Amino acid sequence: MPTFHAADAVELHYDEWGEGRTLVVLPGGAGRHPEYLGDLAGLPGRLVVHHFRGSGNSASAATVSFWEQARDLEDLRAHLGLARLDLVAHSAGTRVAVAYAARYPERVASMLLITPPVAYLTDTPWDGEEIAAHRRGDPAFDAAALATREGPRSEDQTDFERWQALTAPAGYAAWTERERAHSRIGHTELATVRAFLAATVPDDLPQRLSIPAAPVRVIAGAQDFLTGLAPVVAAAGLFPKGEVVVIDDCGHYPWVEQPDAFREAADPFVV
Repeated sequence: MPTFHAADAVELHYDEWGEGRTLVVLPGGAGRHPEYLGDLAGLPGRLVVHHFRGSGNSASAATVSFWEQARDLEDLRAHLGLARLDLVAHSAGTRVAVAYAARYPERVASMLLITPPVAYLTDTPWDGEEIAAHRRGDPAFDAAALATREGPRSEDQTDFERWQALTAPAGYAAWTERERAHSRIGHTELATVRAFLAATVPDDLPQRLSIPAAPVRVIAGAQDFLTGLAPVVAAAGLFPKGEVVVIDDCGHYPWVEQPDAFREAADPFVV
């Protein structure tokens, strides 16, 4: 597996496959093993999948917040010999993409942000309860939604993993064997999550995002209970060249739930 060294000499890992335009891929989960991304439904290009500190094959590296990990991304850019980065980021990984755009705007060529959690960027109210109305009464979803609101019972890793399993149905528009199988892929350490989210960001972060001229496409799931739909749509407006594509019958993982629609939304943007 390829590696590079960050500015503090920490060795970090990435996966690489495919040919064509280089796309640097940032996984979500606030440190989930990138294997849950699969091949992003066959997304075209040379995919360089970054393993964040404290996750995947970079698990031995000391954890830091998503704001600080923007520096690691800059070190990866230099290692790859790229003038600018085309970023593809999912969920919590979009936080690092946003931090990078704010800190290194001249280094961003484009960003494809997949189901980004944006409560820290926009005041648009979360509309997850309305989205979930059609699934109420399903015991698995009802239990997942309740657990999502309550959070893990303790700081214990075992409790955290039980919580992840319990909340998994809330991440998808449906809960078939396909979604069940996908939810079990990709280990996450609670300590990594805590460090990743413990960021102090500038008060003017949303305003900073009005500077980059790079095109930004946001992909939203119409039934994404985790992020809601309205806030994600609103967040696209923070970028001068921002646009949003909403995928129907889809939750938080569009390349799994609606792979054809995901490719239709993503391919013209990344090729």
